[in-house]
Amino acid sequence: VTHWHSPKFHAYFPTANSYPAIVADMLSGAIACIGFTWIASPACTELEVVMLDWLGKMLELPAEFLACSGGKGGGVIQGTASESTLVALLGAKAKKLQQVKEEHPDWDEHTIIGKLVGYASAQAHSSVERAGLLGGVKLRSVPADEHNRLRGEALEKAIQEDLDAGLIPFYAVVTLGTTNSCAFDRLDECGPVANKHNVWVHVDAAYAGSAFICPEYRHHMKGIETADSFNFNPHKWMLVNFDCSAMWLKDPSWVVNAFNVDPLYLKHEMQGSAPDYRHWQIPLGRRFRALKLWFVLRLYGVENLQAHIRRHCAFAVQFGDLCQQDKRFELAAEVSMGLVCFRLKGSNERNEALLKRINGRGNIHMVPAKIRDVYFLR
Repeated sequence: VTHWHSPKFHAYFPTANSYPAIVADMLSGAIACIGFTWIASPACTELEVVMLDWLGKMLELPAEFLACSGGKGGGVIQGTASESTLVALLGAKAKKLQQVKEEHPDWDEHTIIGKLVGYASAQAHSSVERAGLLGGVKLRSVPADEHNRLRGEALEKAIQEDLDAGLIPFYAVVTLGTTNSCAFDRLDECGPVANKHNVWVHVDAAYAGSAFICPEYRHHMKGIETADSFNFNPHKWMLVNFDCSAMWLKDPSWVVNAFNVDPLYLKHEMQGSAPDYRHWQIPLGRRFRALKLWFVLRLYGVENLQAHIRRHCAFAVQFGDLCQQDKRFELAAEVSMGLVCFRLKGSNERNEALLKRINGRGNIHMVPAKIRDVYFLR
């Protein structure tokens, strides 16, 4: 077994775990409800609505994303961030199809889908590309700037080129905390560009989103009001064990209508007054995952969760300083959140050999990354 919670595990991304989350998971396993509709287990749906509002308020998300605002918006727990990216893409696709059909009643669906194009930074996670494959649409990789961030200018240029080529831009993924180097795309620049062209903005903050519960990191979310959907994983850094990926939608009706199949055996008299979360996700069945969020938020509280994140960020700064004090090493990107990208000065081969030796000993586990042909350890 690879122990993801060993203090010597530094590969991929951190996974969260805690006593209250494990107890809640056991309770969820014991209750064993499958909460696809409100009637299947009212508490399962209602606690999720409330927990996503609590979590949204902790991040200071705009009110349009919260169910308690009385508008259309609301949150849902998905399995993973990859799932959220796909769900948002399918919602954006359904929305754009309807718009284009109204403008061009003579165009068939096949013609429109062939023209759709989505955008993401070249530094976006591989799951974004996969969402395009699963959604059956073209996704375009937009080059990032020298700090590995997607900028508004680059997005504008890509959209303009596609419009000139007769294509239909419909979806853009803005990553807050990239996998390679934890870089933050400029949402404040990309959001307005996408809004102007009527392109759905999905914000993927899978790892770094947990840090936004701390006010000092919230500046990375600047421009969040321009987004249509937002997602982060409490199961990465917020003491809630896997799987618990929080997603908010300003207007879930596009997703709900895209996924809506209503056989008689799933109908109930409370339809419409409470969300039926089966329409907000790809699978039908779902576990009682809101219990984990509730237990963790109640037992730790916001201040303890903030302290947990600040502690990890301080570790990264400390290790980054050690790298810079050692003449043999250099940083490959600035230290961001809990991630340090470092390398031995010299060739890529030298760093590959170093990683091979470290992992070969079986004591510490790390993975590499490569940006602009520079290989480094992260």
